[in-house]
Amino acid sequence: MSTTGGTADPSPGSRAGSRKEDPLAALGSLPGVAESVESVRKAVDRVYGHRIMRRRSNEITSEAALRGARGSAALSGADWALEEVRRRTDFSGDGEARAMGAALRLTAEAGQLLSIWRQSPLRVLARLHLVAAAGEADAVGRPRLDGEQADEPLIELPLPGAAEVSGRLEGLSELILAGSSAPALVMAAVVHGEILALRPFTSHNGLVARAAERVVLVGSGLDPKSVCPAEVGHAELGRAAYRKALDGYVSGTPQGMAAWIAHCGRAVELGARESTAVCEALQRGAA
Repeated sequence: MSTTGGTADPSPGSRAGSRKEDPLAALGSLPGVAESVESVRKAVDRVYGHRIMRRRSNEITSEAALRGARGSAALSGADWALEEVRRRTDFSGDGEARAMGAALRLTAEAGQLLSIWRQSPLRVLARLHLVAAAGEADAVGRPRLDGEQADEPLIELPLPGAAEVSGRLEGLSELILAGSSAPALVMAAVVHGEILALRPFTSHNGLVARAAERVVLVGSGLDPKSVCPAEVGHAELGRAAYRKALDGYVSGTPQGMAAWIAHCGRAVELGARESTAVCEALQRGAA
């Protein structure tokens, strides 16, 4: 991504290995981004400052995981009621059931991959796809090859070729490994947006992208207990807004990138609000 001109290269890591500056840092100074970062910080602080978190944080984490999985699956076409997700034990049936099962598995797996993410982000992405696509026959746990298509009905953007996918994933990995002074929200938004734009796997790209966003938010220390499920917010904002915001990311313009980061920030805020409501319910003895 260019940080010097009026537009941004939509592949943020494409030149990371050839220069020492921090290409993500400039995103933090885009109009409205600092305000989004501050708003997210306040929302997260409200959850972590709740008295229930001092005594029952594990319950809040578990509930956030369930609600986050439900939200991510809803964006992938399995818009089930929360109680239906709680009730079901078999997720091997139709496409919706498999999507929900994949979302639940990914949410459980994401927290186990934090140390690996810091060493090999591409290994983590491959693992996330392997977990999501458990039981599927081919092309599991690896980027798609020339001639292979990506099954992600929510995203209607042109599909990058295999060579572009490989190069941009490598660039993204280099950015992550190099570290950045950019706020965690910015890094999480870029990781999420890049995976959605590339759709590097033959299936479950949206679920993997949102799980990777969770890994960044937790691993960065912004949400170390994973109680602010951005997936809830993405689902609440809706599929149309999600697609529109992603169009902004893919455009590579400063305005588009800022809009995507703000969208991701609002999703985290809504996830934090969801967990605050769970805390309140627990405090009242209603949940």
